[in-house]
Amino acid sequence: MIRLISHTERFARRLRPLALAMAVILGACQSHKNSVSYVVDPQVDGLPNVQLVDQNGKNVSLASLRGKPVFIDFIYTSCKTPCPEVTGKMTMVANLLRYEVGKQVTLVSVTIDPEHDLPAQLLAYARAHRAERDGWLFLTGSPADIDQVLAAYKLTRSRESDGSVTPITAMYLLSPDGHERRIYNGLEAKPTVMTADILRTLG
Repeated sequence: MIRLISHTERFARRLRPLALAMAVILGACQSHKNSVSYVVDPQVDGLPNVQLVDQNGKNVSLASLRGKPVFIDFIYTSCKTPCPEVTGKMTMVANLLRYEVGKQVTLVSVTIDPEHDLPAQLLAYARAHRAERDGWLFLTGSPADIDQVLAAYKLTRSRESDGSVTPITAMYLLSPDGHERRIYNGLEAKPTVMTADILRTLG
């Protein structure tokens, strides 16, 4: 027997994909820790007035980076995993952005092991991961300064039971005014998606 489908049922069927998509979006908003990326509170300032030192020994104030989008992550040089993977994602983003890096976008990697990561260690790490390029800063500072930066992102440093530093896999996109625009799971987010988001901040 052929069953006739009413206009109402057809309309309901068309709405199901939209309803499913909305459910996914709402679920991501309510449980963003398990999401690949999510929008954050734009009032959070990710570029506090903290003086750090880059891989070349030059003083850098985070607040001075305002005026361009900033893409930032947190690593440490003795990290076996997952820091190299997160840095690899950043490298792919840098390759996709090409000429925008430095001129229109700043990439920043902040160590969370400042007790051991001095500029020389950060420079060696950048070279080992093919990340030594203009427009990409690897930053260190005093433990107090690093803790102040992390506090701006509602993060804290911690150690595992074996004494190793607990990695941070989140990556942050900041608007030109320094406020958070998007957060990514650095192990799951695709470099193409992150690059597209960065380019959208350029207008």
